[in-house]
Amino acid sequence: MSDALLDIAEVAERAGLAPSALRFYEKRGLIAADGRNGLRRTYRPDILGRLALVACARGAGFTIAEIARFIRATPTDTELRARMADKARDLDDDIARLIRMRDSLRHASTCTHEPLVECPDFKSTFETTEAQAIRRPSTARIGLR
Repeated sequence: MSDALLDIAEVAERAGLAPSALRFYEKRGLIAADGRNGLRRTYRPDILGRLALVACARGAGFTIAEIARFIRATPTDTELRARMADKARDLDDDIARLIRMRDSLRHASTCTHEPLVECPDFKSTFETTEAQAIRRPSTARIGLR
């Protein structure tokens, strides 16, 4: 990729966002413009990586405020780092839950049991994890104090 600056319209198009979203992210400290070309903000090409991080974090359930705090985090921010570790464990749980659901749906798509949700193979996936879900409450939010 070239080191030439990208204007806000090009960044928005490449990132699949509206220019207003970029201005909002900038206002919240998630990204920074490198300059201006007339009235249009310009960005370095590496902004696309930052926007990919933001999109991934949003998809994982982080709030804009949490992402901003994460972006500013330093190795000495032990409280935030502990919350990040908690969030990583929660994401592991979410991933395991989604994999179980995916596998169950794949099974159900070819199963001949009536009704499908009463299939012993389908049900066993959820019965083995029901107690785990009850025992471990979510700590999904990093928190901002």
